[in-house]
Amino acid sequence: MSSYLLLEKARHMQALVLDVDGILSDGFVTLTNHGDEIKSFDIRDGLGMKLVQQIGMKVIIITGRKSQIVEKRMTDLGVDLVFQGREDKGLALREACAQLGLLAEDCLYMGDDWPDLSAFAIAGMKVTVPNGHVEVRRRADLVTQAYGGRGAVREVCDMLLHAKNVYDQVLDKFLAAPH
Repeated sequence: MSSYLLLEKARHMQALVLDVDGILSDGFVTLTNHGDEIKSFDIRDGLGMKLVQQIGMKVIIITGRKSQIVEKRMTDLGVDLVFQGREDKGLALREACAQLGLLAEDCLYMGDDWPDLSAFAIAGMKVTVPNGHVEVRRRADLVTQAYGGRGAVREVCDMLLHAKNVYDQVLDKFLAAPH
């Protein structure tokens, strides 16, 4: 898809819907000797999520696993909806849209493996990461330059800000000298 068509499609998106493992995290499950799970999140992804919310977009999490770490991080970020332990991500996407009064066509869905394909099938825009499964990459409108857990979500958030012609306006808030 040409960059013009990609930005035109992105301009109409009203929600950013994200998988967790492989998208917001690197996809590795790290366990301690006591069985506790450790996840790492890129701080830039979190800021990107907050920035798109500031321009009126909804942010939704749909993940197949359940984790208190995810609940804590997403609460800290003020994410609009979090669906954990959901194997049918397409159904979860439909439920999220119903709760928020959106259409699936108005959602950009970002995932990396086969469980994400049911959401890909109905989302208006589909995005994955370079190490996403080949079947997911084949169906994606965009494959990010950055890897999951390493700024891929921020890359998409920046693209959304550009597509909606608000990137410079949002950036200016960070460039303003303190009063």
